[in-house]
Amino acid sequence: MLNKKEFGVRLRLARKTVNESQDTLAKLLGVTPTQISDLENGKTGTNLDRFLLLCEHYRVSADYLLGITDDPTWRGNA
Repeated sequence: MLNKKEFGVRLRLARKTVNESQDTLAKLLGVTPTQISDLENGKTGTNLDRFLLLCEHYRVSADYLLGITDDPTWRGNA
């Protein structure tokens, strides 16, 4: 089951690791900064298209963002 809090914590960490603002991420995803804040605070989830974009953008695995593993290693297309 998706733990929105854990997802939010890991999303915030990924964003801050690359020194990116919520505004910049919001523009990338086509949402508002408030929606990014809600994601990071575990209030809401996202759709699969945006989820994949987050994984690709931050080069982290889906399992990492979902809290299934602590290994953020990206295994996408190089």
